[in-house]
Amino acid sequence: MNNSSRPLAGKIAIVTGGSRSIGAAIARRLAADGATVAITYNASPERAQAVVQEIASAGGQAIALAADAGYPEAVRAAVGEVASRFGKIDILVNNAGISLLGAPQEFSFEDFQRILAVNVTGVFVATQEALRHMGQGGRIIHIGSSVTHYVGLATASAYTLTKGAVTGFTRGLVRDLGPLGITVNTVHPGPTDSDMNPVDGPVADLFLPSIALGRYGEGKDVANAVAFLASADAEFISGAELMVDGGFTA
Repeated sequence: MNNSSRPLAGKIAIVTGGSRSIGAAIARRLAADGATVAITYNASPERAQAVVQEIASAGGQAIALAADAGYPEAVRAAVGEVASRFGKIDILVNNAGISLLGAPQEFSFEDFQRILAVNVTGVFVATQEALRHMGQGGRIIHIGSSVTHYVGLATASAYTLTKGAVTGFTRGLVRDLGPLGITVNTVHPGPTDSDMNPVDGPVADLFLPSIALGRYGEGKDVANAVAFLASADAEFISGAELMVDGGFTA
């Protein structure tokens, strides 16, 4: 495949939490578009290596790095290793996240600290470190959630808080990074078949009737949106919140 059909040829991309579900789909799509992709993972080294091998078998280049998004030093080390190995970072996709549910009056502080560490602090630290190695034309893409527009069920207040923080972070970064030629956008998946929210899971029957297109999302649906925002075609888009939810929040 020639470079004209690979819009991200020569780009170095990081996808946090890229070993499974939505993150793995994003990694595969960016690699298919020509990027060299580094994925981070926490508890699934075998799945991370399977993604790397799949990308390699398709003619792409990828590496996997162990880094729990809830530990800042691990995140800094992983991002720094990518920059050291490849000399730059062009694309950062902050995908790593966890969902912990519970009534707010019963939600343990330990669980709150953990979800905040992964979903908010991890995003900040990865972004901060990547920016040290990112120049003109850089792309930062956060994976948010449709819960920032429509929650749809009880027990998700802590999770919603963290995703709302990421959305606000995007807006602030737009002003900080615009003069540097770096765009920042958020993709909000709606109900999407994943390890956290499988299409046959306990809330699927609740969500499915509200999805206008009549099906759960797939990882590729989110990956397609990320690939567009990472491309040159999106060079004048910054601060956007792109809903990929099949009309769930309409």
